[in-house]
Amino acid sequence: MTKQIYEDYKYFMQDAGSFFVGSKYTLKEITLNDDILFKFRKVVAESILPHYSDEDTLETVLYYLTSDDFVFQIFKQMNTDVRVSIKVKKKHLFGSEEEVYKTKYIKIKELVSMSEDEKKEAGLLIQELKGSKLALLTV
Repeated sequence: MTKQIYEDYKYFMQDAGSFFVGSKYTLKEITLNDDILFKFRKVVAESILPHYSDEDTLETVLYYLTSDDFVFQIFKQMNTDVRVSIKVKKKHLFGSEEEVYKTKYIKIKELVSMSEDEKKEAGLLIQELKGSKLALLTV
């Protein structure tokens, strides 16, 4: 029997002005992956990793981030958005409702302004970090 490795939401993509990092990467994996932008790996290694464990995922860091944290200032400087899935109520044609997940990007400030209880109530799932390449150069 082969061992399966969970690889969903472990990716790095970039376009002309932005970069996208999957939320299931651990901080250690980010620093060791040569496919990820060097500057982002350096920011993670020097500024974010000292405040967290090697095995913490990007999802965990973002979920429990508060406005007092130095790491929040780093993410804010990089002009980051976070792709999340949130439970919403969808009305059907004949009046019945059901809860479905809606995926959208929110600013890091909006994510941090939510309390832990609000995140649990909304069924918040963090999928991806999106940052500006130009803003990354200023960090």
